[in-house]
Amino acid sequence: MKIVVLDGYTENPGDLSWSPFEAFGGVTVYDRTPAAEIAKRIGDAQIVITNKTPIKRETLAACPAIRYVGVLATGYDVVDVGAARERGIVVTNIPAYGTAAVAQFAIALLLEIANRVGHHAGAVKAGRWASNPDWCFWDYPLMELAGKTMGIIGFGRIGQATGRAAAALGLRVIAHDKFPNDAGRQIAEYVALEQLFAEADIIGLHCNLTPETREIIRKDTIALMKRGVIIINNSRGPLINEQDLADALESGKVAAAGLDVVSSEPISPDNPLLKAENCLITPHISWASVECRRRIMDMAVENLAAFVKGQPVNVVGG
Repeated sequence: MKIVVLDGYTENPGDLSWSPFEAFGGVTVYDRTPAAEIAKRIGDAQIVITNKTPIKRETLAACPAIRYVGVLATGYDVVDVGAARERGIVVTNIPAYGTAAVAQFAIALLLEIANRVGHHAGAVKAGRWASNPDWCFWDYPLMELAGKTMGIIGFGRIGQATGRAAAALGLRVIAHDKFPNDAGRQIAEYVALEQLFAEADIIGLHCNLTPETREIIRKDTIALMKRGVIIINNSRGPLINEQDLADALESGKVAAAGLDVVSSEPISPDNPLLKAENCLITPHISWASVECRRRIMDMAVENLAAFVKGQPVNVVGG
């Protein structure tokens, strides 16, 4: 079989190996594939591996040899799964590979806001401590988290992992989810969304992007929050109306935000949050630890092996 990896760089910038795929056929790996080159690069390959390179209906029509598309992520909206199903093409994803890492990153964003470690470490190296007349200094109000309330919207695997870490820091944890469960109740008190907005000192987003959750953080919901609330989002960028958040940061209604995702990625140069005060933005890296990426690689190989055996797993799109 011919195997083509269309955009392998973010999964493997050189610290992992594609060699396990070679057990199933010849492998060609491209770091990135522009839209105009997708069909040409796939050619007569039977196996296509993609992360964010789209596989549209017209691509599938132009490449009739395709029998399998493996997505190197949990989200699979880059593939027209309906068109794939019509052609008998199996599409698989990688579920639940980064629970611990994503929860860890949410807490890292929160701790950076609370303590500004990166900023102050940079200030020391810039010589500001050496030239300071006092024995210490700080540029931001430093915050103790113990005793405060963190509200988590979306309390599945990642939300619960974040909740456990928050509780370990002494935070009271409340949560809102469409499907409360006993595991969640051991970590947090489930509350209505309006109560969460009203009571939380920190709001963390770990929900899926749906019509109901799109821009769940917007002007009218921000109005329900405490003045000085902190917002953390390393789930999906469109959960936030970015102009409304920028305005709330400017007014001080929202004290700070820590974001690993934005509505359009890479971030647009005119995104209003780039100029917003007290807004930390990282480039969608919650998932990118070497442990997570190794797990993705291993699961991608396992998915392909199961397909070859005629017993596919992690199949998406019905």
